[in-house]
Amino acid sequence: MDPGMLQRQYVELMQASFQENLLDDQFSQLQQLQDPTNPDFVAEVVSLFFEDSEKLLNDLSKTFEHNPMNFKQIDAYVHQFKGSSASIGAARVKALCVAFRAYCEEENRDGCWQCLQQVKREFFLVKTRLQALLQLEEKIIAAGGTVPLLE
Repeated sequence: MDPGMLQRQYVELMQASFQENLLDDQFSQLQQLQDPTNPDFVAEVVSLFFEDSEKLLNDLSKTFEHNPMNFKQIDAYVHQFKGSSASIGAARVKALCVAFRAYCEEENRDGCWQCLQQVKREFFLVKTRLQALLQLEEKIIAAGGTVPLLE
């Protein structure tokens, strides 16, 4: 496949990700840390983010099975999820975690439940987008091109 066409697709997908606020500048900074000595840096960081996030979302879901709910534990999970989302540049997930923590502070079970559902949706959206970007990167490199960086 033509590397130029793949690069254009990549740029369009990246621009859409930023315009939709799915990703923020932190993701660009991660990309800039990747170099020839560590060519899989972004893929490795993203993979760890996926693993950690899925475990956290599973743990969060389990906390709703307990009565009374441990809002401090929920808040600790959400705080961790917010940090990992911020470090990867998952802007909408991070923003939802802020609201989620406010509901934890209020000990608002319904608000926490709604936030958990929203966070799950946003996480799977950003996961799907990041997987698509990483697949495009692989195709660009396989076709002999270089992955473009957005300014």
